[in-house]
Amino acid sequence: MSQAESHVDVHAEPEIVIPKGALRAAFALVAFTLVAAGVGRWTGVGTVHIDHAAAVQTVALRFEDRPDGGISVVSPDSGKVVGVVEAGGDGFLRTVLRSMAFDRQRHAIGSGPAFTINRWSDGRMSLDDPATGRRVDLGSFGNDNKRRFTELMTMGEKR
Repeated sequence: MSQAESHVDVHAEPEIVIPKGALRAAFALVAFTLVAAGVGRWTGVGTVHIDHAAAVQTVALRFEDRPDGGISVVSPDSGKVVGVVEAGGDGFLRTVLRSMAFDRQRHAIGSGPAFTINRWSDGRMSLDDPATGRRVDLGSFGNDNKRRFTELMTMGEKR
């Protein structure tokens, strides 16, 4: 036997063989998922829609950053400040408003249009942005967080 025939490369990686049937099945699963998601998105079939009952109370408010880090709650009708969210507090409120503001930036919408806080006949509450069409269901985050938005509604009604 020659030296070339007896040499075995002990450092060579073993060849990994994937069965063609498994590759076809994986491809079919990915294709089906993309088609199903597209059909659901375009037609609404198979998707979940939460239809609210009639709005029983709606308050429009604007929110403006203050130099001290607080947030001014402004009546869109009069332009008057009807309340202030102090700096450093209300983490949930700040997070929701920042998220909504970021969405407006993505759509090149300024801070001018008012948000609406809605109380629905089925007991739900939502923060809506008519400028972007975005809605945040406030009941999903617990009663304490929902209560804070109820306080904002009270501020807005005392214009």
